Amino acid sequence: MITTELRMAATPATVWSVITDVAMWPHWGPTVSGAQVDDDVPLAAGVRGTVTTAVGISLPFKITEFDDGRVWGWKVAGVPATRHEVRPVRGGSVLSFGAPIWAAAYLPVLALALPRIEQIARGD
Repeated sequence: MITTELRMAATPATVWSVITDVAMWPHWGPTVSGAQVDDDVPLAAGVRGTVTTAVGISLPFKITEFDDGRVWGWKVAGVPATRHEVRPVRGGSVLSFGAPIWAAAYLPVLALALPRIEQIARGD
């Protein structure tokens, strides 16, 4: 995976709550206009749902990696997609997004999401 990251003053728990709340995804994800999980359960390994792209296409997703409070990854339409990791550091956290090497062109989109998440986590 290739990654982009941002150090934030927000606590890891706050950042984690933003990136795992599917209702928040459209607020920080430039390519997401909506998302929902099946059976309205919290994100966890094996959870399935639907993500709607900015152009209105709905795609199924499955959470394929999950370590509560630290990392989650997924497949979208059966294709390995992004990985989201929160690491604690003095004074806050580092949020890192990873994308498969074949999706290198998506890295700037992920980089756009990082400061949006920071703003949400700070309550701006």
